[in-house]
Amino acid sequence: MKKERTQMKNRSATERVKDFNEVPLGYTLEEAVEEAKRCIQCKNPKCVSGCPVEVKIPAFIAELAKGNVQAAVDKIKETNALPAICGRVCPQEEQCEMKCILGVKGEPVAIGNLERFVADYTRKQSVVSSKQKAERKNARVAIIGSGPAGLTCAADLALLGYQVTMFESLHVTGGVLRYGIPEFRLPKAIVDQEVSYIKTLGVDVQPDMLIGSVLTIDELLKDFQAVFIGSGAGLPKFMKLKGESLEGIYSANEFLFRVNMMKAYQFPNNLTPVKVGKKVVVVGAGNVAMDSARVALRLGAEKVSIIYRRSHEEMPARKEEIHRAVEEGIEFQLLTNPEAYHADREGRVAEIECIKMELGEPDASGRRRPVPVANSNFKQPVDTVIVAIGNDPNPLIPLRTPSLKTEKWGGVIVDQNQLTSIPNVCAGGDIVRGAATVISAMGDGKKAAKTIHTALR
Repeated sequence: MKKERTQMKNRSATERVKDFNEVPLGYTLEEAVEEAKRCIQCKNPKCVSGCPVEVKIPAFIAELAKGNVQAAVDKIKETNALPAICGRVCPQEEQCEMKCILGVKGEPVAIGNLERFVADYTRKQSVVSSKQKAERKNARVAIIGSGPAGLTCAADLALLGYQVTMFESLHVTGGVLRYGIPEFRLPKAIVDQEVSYIKTLGVDVQPDMLIGSVLTIDELLKDFQAVFIGSGAGLPKFMKLKGESLEGIYSANEFLFRVNMMKAYQFPNNLTPVKVGKKVVVVGAGNVAMDSARVALRLGAEKVSIIYRRSHEEMPARKEEIHRAVEEGIEFQLLTNPEAYHADREGRVAEIECIKMELGEPDASGRRRPVPVANSNFKQPVDTVIVAIGNDPNPLIPLRTPSLKTEKWGGVIVDQNQLTSIPNVCAGGDIVRGAATVISAMGDGKKAAKTIHTALR
């Protein structure tokens, strides 16, 4: 039994900070087969229970170990319509790989890397035959939002034979997969490919349809027998500090949207400039903060610092994303919190005022609560600030749907089956959870599809 996993090669930090091309290079066929052979095919595989979308992990790895790449991707797509995406952005180290028995005395099987490989290897092939689709039903289902929750719910229902229409507020599909994750971490060609596959299942995609404005939930229910709400969390959070509205202070949402959707990273070929200056500060330490910091570096910043009020151990970002940020020269100012922003004569942010923190007793999240250190305030010069402390759910649909019950913070209330307060209307993803992971949103979409199927059947 080989204890060490087959490592996936990455582009060097000095090379990759100069462009927006993907960082990991992926496995070769030989490397993938070698890693797949590490799986010991447990009789009671714990890895499957760690997967929110219930991928039959040992089964697909067994096919790959024999060199049957097509059979491997077929096995994955029985439960997961987005393997190329999951293989890149899912936190496998906290889910399926954490439960791998090999991890007890060595390194777990690189499940995410293998999933990515089989999806990429078969990208140009049709991976689901028409025989796998159920007989077409008369029932129609509306999906609101084409992010990971909506795409998953749509794919599962289409495979069950339902007539599925997906409504997307933007002109292109993908939701947060497209506007929120940089090209070097998730190439948009991958998103296009996964969405194209879902269209082949018969899903009708309607872009430029802002539900809550163009149509309401009540109006949809006149033409559709069920609705799934997966409109995401697009309302940025701020700290309500002095000077927070100064020019040069972005929400991570706006910053990444400009770069990803409006192609600011291709300026001047695309006329969407994003001025970052020499000194950039990112507030927060999640995956979005890491993305924002690494993007700023690629846009020409000379010094990029991440300010986080807790210590390294409490940072919510994936370990590999933190590691890559460190490799690329991102600085970390830990146990530090912003207090105010100060402007220059033109009204643009010029300084950030911070205070030192220390860790106290654990709070509701289980992490130790940061406590300000008296008389520890300090200032430092800055040209751009990116606030990456999370997002709240999009408020439009709840505002236009009085019968839809929500939490005080704006999240749609659902039961254990993703059913809302309105019959035959489910919800999932960030509109329910607040800003969360891609795979948790996909899990919600899958559960909602089962609920809708049960109700309509």
